Amino acid sequence: MSGALTGRTRHREPRGVLPWLAAPALLFFVGFAVVPLIGVFALSFTTWDGIGAIRLTGTTSWREVLTDPGLPHALWVTFLVMVVSWLVQTPLSILLGTFLAGRQRYRAVLGVVYFVPLMLSSAAIAIAYKALLDPNFGLGAGLDIGALSQDWLGRPWLAFGVVVFVVSWQFVPFHSLIYQGGVQQIPKSLYEAAQLDGAGRIRQFFGITLPQLKYTIITSSTLMVVGSLTFFDLIFVLTEGGPGDATRVLALDMYKRGFQAGLMGPASAIAVILVLVGLALALLLRRLGGRDAGASQLEGA
Repeated sequence: MSGALTGRTRHREPRGVLPWLAAPALLFFVGFAVVPLIGVFALSFTTWDGIGAIRLTGTTSWREVLTDPGLPHALWVTFLVMVVSWLVQTPLSILLGTFLAGRQRYRAVLGVVYFVPLMLSSAAIAIAYKALLDPNFGLGAGLDIGALSQDWLGRPWLAFGVVVFVVSWQFVPFHSLIYQGGVQQIPKSLYEAAQLDGAGRIRQFFGITLPQLKYTIITSSTLMVVGSLTFFDLIFVLTEGGPGDATRVLALDMYKRGFQAGLMGPASAIAVILVLVGLALALLLRRLGGRDAGASQLEGA
């Protein structure tokens, strides 16, 4: 009897310890995420220039933001950058991740090389590309290649394309690493059975690899989509939202209102809108996973 009680006690101890192990992470989340978010939400109902006294003005800041004709344009540019960068990054990341999942040693070396862009500062990357794309003193002028001597950052669609390209160049390595881990978790027996059936690599990729990466794709897409809402430093250094407002995303609009115009109330309202949009997109992508995601985790356990 005592042995049975001791066994039950041992089984109960981990359950009592787990909440305490999660407590530090919860405290950090509350202190650095929830409390600042509440502060920003409260600040959106005030008028403040960042220096003087904070005055409560009700919904004035919200009316100013929601009636501003520039808000729909900033939202449109933000979603356009999000969608186009997702369409570029996802196929490249899947292909690179699948390639790097091989066992050859040179692939490990290439994986390290591919990961280098993610280790660089976004501001430094923007400065480097801005210098390389300069039509007078950049790469095109130095190599005397007319196709590269375009006014890349002076034309709206070219500037937008440059932003998407630079963003993809920086973040494809991160998502490739995610897909590399996902491919390595696929049972080798599936590929062996496919080979016995005479399936080639392309058929194995579309018949086994892609279906097995369904939830990895959802996870990567969530990080990609929500992260695209916070693109600021790279776009600020590269184009400053120009030419005109061609690359003026919502995060950059928030900065210009708050720190350049001294309108902290409207800037806080835009910050709240960004949080709500990001939360809605994350929940939508989570819903795309459906109940099968939880079921697959249970089956894997």
